[in-house]
Amino acid sequence: MRTSAPSVSPQFLGGCATSAVTSASITTTATLTGDVHATNETGGWIGDYLRDPGGALHHVLASLAEWAITFGPIVGPLLAVGLGLLIGVRRWWRRHCHQRLAADARMVTVLAPPRVDPAGGAALWSHLVGLLRPAWKRWFTGQPHVGCEYVFSETGVAIRLWVPAVIPPGLVERAVEAAWPGAHTRTSTAEPPLPEAGSAQRRVVVGGELRLARAEALPIRTDFDADPIRALIGAPVGLGRNEHACVQVLARPVTGHRVAKARRAARRVHTGNSAHLVGRLLDHITPGARTHRKPTTGSATSGRDPQTALEHSAANRAIVGKQRGSQYETVIRYAVATVLPDKASDAELRRAREVARGRAHALAASFASYTEHNHYTRHRLPHPGATFADRRLGRGDLLSVPELAALAHLPTDEAIPGVQRAGAKAIAPPPGIATPGREAKPLGVTDTGHPRPVALRVPDARHHLHVLGATGSGKSTLLGTMILADAEAGRGTVVIDPKGDLVTDVLSRLPRWAADRVVLFDADSRHRPPCLNPLDGGETDLTVDNLVSVFRRVYSAFWGPRTDDVMRAACLTLRVQDGVATLADLPKLLAEPAFRSRVTAGLTDPVLKGFWSWYDELTDSARSQVISPLMNKLRAFLLRPFVRDAIAAGRSTVDMGRVLDGGICLVRVPKGSLGEETTRLVGSLVVARTWQATTARASIPQRQRRDASMVIDECHNFLNLPYPLEDMLAEARGFRVAMTLAHQHLGQLPRELRAGISTNARSKIFFNASPEDARELARHTAPRLSDHDLAHLGVYHAAARLVLRGEEAEPFTLTTQPLPPAIPGRARDIRRTARQSTHTRGPNAPKTSTSDRCDADSRQSTATAARPRPQAAPGSSPRSARRPRSTDPRRHG
Repeated sequence: MRTSAPSVSPQFLGGCATSAVTSASITTTATLTGDVHATNETGGWIGDYLRDPGGALHHVLASLAEWAITFGPIVGPLLAVGLGLLIGVRRWWRRHCHQRLAADARMVTVLAPPRVDPAGGAALWSHLVGLLRPAWKRWFTGQPHVGCEYVFSETGVAIRLWVPAVIPPGLVERAVEAAWPGAHTRTSTAEPPLPEAGSAQRRVVVGGELRLARAEALPIRTDFDADPIRALIGAPVGLGRNEHACVQVLARPVTGHRVAKARRAARRVHTGNSAHLVGRLLDHITPGARTHRKPTTGSATSGRDPQTALEHSAANRAIVGKQRGSQYETVIRYAVATVLPDKASDAELRRAREVARGRAHALAASFASYTEHNHYTRHRLPHPGATFADRRLGRGDLLSVPELAALAHLPTDEAIPGVQRAGAKAIAPPPGIATPGREAKPLGVTDTGHPRPVALRVPDARHHLHVLGATGSGKSTLLGTMILADAEAGRGTVVIDPKGDLVTDVLSRLPRWAADRVVLFDADSRHRPPCLNPLDGGETDLTVDNLVSVFRRVYSAFWGPRTDDVMRAACLTLRVQDGVATLADLPKLLAEPAFRSRVTAGLTDPVLKGFWSWYDELTDSARSQVISPLMNKLRAFLLRPFVRDAIAAGRSTVDMGRVLDGGICLVRVPKGSLGEETTRLVGSLVVARTWQATTARASIPQRQRRDASMVIDECHNFLNLPYPLEDMLAEARGFRVAMTLAHQHLGQLPRELRAGISTNARSKIFFNASPEDARELARHTAPRLSDHDLAHLGVYHAAARLVLRGEEAEPFTLTTQPLPPAIPGRARDIRRTARQSTHTRGPNAPKTSTSDRCDADSRQSTATAARPRPQAAPGSSPRSARRPRSTDPRRHG
């Protein structure tokens, strides 16, 4: 059963409404209720509308007008205030979100590879579509955008990507490197693209904004025969020292409502309607504007000429093609800034503004090449300096990925000058490359992908390492890092440095607890160095052969068979005598008859006796001719106090076998202090003595041999040994001694030495090389790294091909890390501890040379003659009766 409420008079309700504001809602409710019941009694509002449509609408409009007159003065201001607050809060929230994005933003500088793939731009922006946030997050905090900037200055053009804080810069870096293989990226804190005016300076900035002239559904040109960036980069040519320019392309991926709106606009363009709101309103109020609108895809039969029909058909196909892929909302800005002194006159300011305006017009005009179905027009940009620094993207134009790639990409034309380019490709290391640790020597960090440290495993280092690089390329930094790692791990190390800086850097960074393991030879030190006598210890024939071979190879241009024969016979003669033979005894043996007669008196070897008989029969002039080539070299060698103390001071105080078992031998022999030939001779003698200690490890079981390393800088000066290098390197691996051979260029190596290092030093690290060397070295790194890459490596940037578990791995690139900071006073402490340890490290036997022993025998000849000599055992030689056999196994093999 239907129940009706009593009707209420509108006049009564209107009077109540005017009585108080608090009763407004009650009155309105009653009025509406009365209207509803009144209509219900007569068949409802629909029935009234069907019986009298005009009267029903008039009744509704009259009720609304009465309500507006009654409550408009109250509700209107409240709505205006509420709308204003809503707009203000919305703007504040957008500004706040942008400030959060820009607070910790980074700038990724992109260095173009030597050859740029034209498809790289589309690949980059397609990859960055993945930056889209979820719908709820976009609605609440917005979608972050990325900025591509071309920054022009006097030095050229830099291409940078502005990345907000919420986007990991590594993601953008990987996208760039994937889009353009070989490109390098450098990430830094974001700064304004145009420099700010300093103190006592003024800045003049002229700029503008480029927006699409037609509906954004119509695409711009994307197909070019030549790189369209060429005109843009060439526009600001000739910038002065205080002039700067920038073109900024801000873009963010869009989807959902923004794309749907663009598609609706495309349909309006398709039907011939206006795509803008103002145009549509004018269409509605213009008589006959919408009467005969037809789709623009018709042919000549639709009333249009064939040319117009073809144009509309092409535009429709372009619209459909643009909407197929992902979309970006973009804004393009350009600006030119000039920094002037604060005291610049008005005429100078006016002239600077005119020049800047002309350059800005040139930048904007370079975008005319993108004109096709759509084109860009210039718009005024208020406060261009602050706008550029803010990098804020409001509402922009919709572009597809190919359109955006045509606007923002790396220049593909190799002839474009001033573009910052990467020197060499960045190659990631192969799987399995070790990271630094106790059993791996650090090399550096990768320069592509996620930066991670890489290292050379100690077992792989036994295959030896060849390091080549020009001066200042980072070679010494790499060697110092490896030496410090060996010292930290307790591995034995021998370092030969002909320049001096490497040993100095190592000394100031060694751990304090390693000081008592250090043996230091420093040509510039005022203190007495330790002694490493090449004629002391070891097997006689092998020791003499090593010594003579070193002299012969160092002085190869001035060394003949007679000089070789004289030195070999003299060294063998000194070795068979009691006491310790030294190189200082050679001039006495050859030039002093009394000393020679005492030394040769006890010889039993018929060959040596024959040599000295021939030598004594020579006249003084003939003898001088025979020995002068050797004597002038010995005198030049022994006249240096450091050499005399380090090589010819008596018994050796350094046991190279102990050094290889955990010691640290640092040989600092700079050429500027000793001369080139003396440096080569001292270093070669150290290498020969180290090799003797290496081969002496044959008596130790292989599993008990401790890993050691020998680092030789400028190695071509010191590999002067009588055995082939390939045999030496092969045997050293079995004795667990890893050799690191470093030098500057291939021209320093003789052909045999070059071939030996190329084949047997299997791990390679190449820093910047000359084009000639790069062509030959590329055989080790091709096809991943070409000769162009090796010739264009930057400072501290290297190409490596390492041995990985006995096999040669694929080449990759890395950057070396700087050495840790030097510790003040550490080098002085290490030197002092090394001097104290050297005196207690040597044998307890007195340091008596052969000449001292012979002088003592001559002073005590009577006592010596009266003392009975020990009788030789039956069948033994007189030498064994006179001299007891040494207990040192290295002395007699």
